[in-house]
Amino acid sequence: MEIYNKKRWWKFMLFVGAAAISLFSLLYTNRLTSELKQEEQIKIELWAEANRLLAIDASPGETMSLIVEILRHNTTVPVIVTTDEDEIIFHRNVSLPRNNQEQHLRQVLEKMKRYRDPFPVKLAEDEFQYIYFHDSILLRKLQWFPIVQLIIVFVFMLVAYVAFSVARKLEQDQVWVGMARETAHQLGTPTTSLLGWMDVLTMKNTDPELIKEMHFDIQRLQTITSRFSKIGSKPDLKQENIIEVIESMVSYLRKRSSSLVSFTVVHSVKNPLIPLSKPLFEWVVENLCKNAIDAMEGEGQISILIRSHKDSIFIDISDTGRGMSRQTQKTAFKPGYSTKSRGWGLGLTLSHRIIEHYHKGKISILSSVPNKGTTFRVVLPSEV
Repeated sequence: MEIYNKKRWWKFMLFVGAAAISLFSLLYTNRLTSELKQEEQIKIELWAEANRLLAIDASPGETMSLIVEILRHNTTVPVIVTTDEDEIIFHRNVSLPRNNQEQHLRQVLEKMKRYRDPFPVKLAEDEFQYIYFHDSILLRKLQWFPIVQLIIVFVFMLVAYVAFSVARKLEQDQVWVGMARETAHQLGTPTTSLLGWMDVLTMKNTDPELIKEMHFDIQRLQTITSRFSKIGSKPDLKQENIIEVIESMVSYLRKRSSSLVSFTVVHSVKNPLIPLSKPLFEWVVENLCKNAIDAMEGEGQISILIRSHKDSIFIDISDTGRGMSRQTQKTAFKPGYSTKSRGWGLGLTLSHRIIEHYHKGKISILSSVPNKGTTFRVVLPSEV
């Protein structure tokens, strides 16, 4: 139930985010529109005044006064006025640093020259002034606004995608954990019943060797039940001999596999004691070996190499099976992947979870060649 509450919370937060972005865009656009409207009104008033002065044949002094008035009312357009000798006599809306203002102003002027030609203002027969300008701050805001909006929308969509992916993964994990614990619960009753029947068979003088093997298999069922019950909870890691754990599991699998399947375990580990959840790690080894047997179709060689490197233990499990393509390797650890017609395809997914989430290690496909075989590598830290 908690996972669904989290999902609803994420949806609510995404809705609030979308509403905030929309409101921001609306307010910002309205603000720019208002500023443009005010700017246009001032320009129209100035042009009207210019037409009035020109209609009455204004003198050069009055014309220059009009220019200065226009420049003074300009609050957005960067403007620089120069003489015939390129001397700067006026500037407006140009941001200047505290130091080297003249040098900076000259650099801005050079940029304006490259941007567009100036407006010449004739003061006398041989006397001119030149007005250089650039796009207004308002116009540049409008030019950048669509890009900013796209960035915001992209970031919002990315956050939404990640949020929904995380929520979906949490939901899937909750389902797997629930199924595992329910399976453990269901296995408990028949396993206990089988132990009772074992006592009955013992009293009937059944072959002791047969009883021993059946008892061992029932213990395996109890181990499997324990494994499922531990899914979803933090396991208790104890110091275990990694070589003994693997050799014990191989011995169990060797007796229950085809005689055409051979197992080889090679190790070169100085200190084999590492923090381990034995029931869960045995599950990983069993799952990888059984997958190898299926890939070899019941005939071939399984080699397990155990070695130490710095502060880690490397375990390479190789087979001589049919191998995997590169595309298949990319999806091998995802839920639902399986090369068999039966099964849910959770073995490698659970192995990945056991190694990386519970033991803080790594599991990967070291190599795989179609029709030649596959090698899985498990790396476990010597200390957690």
